[in-house]
Amino acid sequence: MPVAAHPDSPLDLPVRRVGPVPFRVATLDVAISALCARSVAATTGMAVHFANAYSVAIADTQPEYAAVLADPGSATFSDGVPVTWVGRRAYPDLAAVWQRVYGPDVMTGVFRRCQRQQLPIGHYLLGGSAETLDALREGIATSWPAVRIAGAESPPFGPLNQSQTRQQADRIRESGASMVWVGLGTPKQDFAAHDLAASVPATVLAVGAAFDFLAGTKRQAPLWMQRSGTEWAYRLATEPVRLGRRYLWGNPRFLLAAARQPGLRRR
Repeated sequence: MPVAAHPDSPLDLPVRRVGPVPFRVATLDVAISALCARSVAATTGMAVHFANAYSVAIADTQPEYAAVLADPGSATFSDGVPVTWVGRRAYPDLAAVWQRVYGPDVMTGVFRRCQRQQLPIGHYLLGGSAETLDALREGIATSWPAVRIAGAESPPFGPLNQSQTRQQADRIRESGASMVWVGLGTPKQDFAAHDLAASVPATVLAVGAAFDFLAGTKRQAPLWMQRSGTEWAYRLATEPVRLGRRYLWGNPRFLLAAARQPGLRRR
């Protein structure tokens, strides 16, 4: 499937697997265009995931998580540079257009496009602490004053019961939001986005640390580390306790999954 110049939905983009995860392949700009076009016209829900090496590692060991990322009604983009490297190597037909589609870059790019084109999209922010949400909303209002924040909430720590889940979906529907940004950490946010997409007529995007980065409550790795695939080392050094397992277990497990890639074995 060729990559459309102006796709109406992420589901119009070609799909290629890395490990057990089917990725939508596109440049960052095309992915943002597809997400905005889909959200302007949204009448049903769709989950969007941004999967990195750790996501692939989890999916390689947890079938229920793999099923969420592989749902045919959802879209998963390559959030990590190593995933992009493997994809380009395994699928040379799409190497020229397979870019890293990083959650924080997508969030920033969507807000820029909404500001520039005055898109009729309401945004709902779900995740982070109350302090992070306040800082994030202030930053959005300053940088992109035309962006409409339809609502924001910091959910309680731990799983929600059925009543809380229904009330959360009701609040999102009542807000009129057509894009819901979910920042709850991997893999919790992917399950939450999957469930919400079945209940709200919006594009539900699981963007991880994007809330903290855009709010300024956490520092991103230098750009050269992001581009060189060594961002994981920066994040491990800054949050060793929280992220230790993610990288010390996740990176080797990802390499194992990638080593089984048919395209890589052929080449």
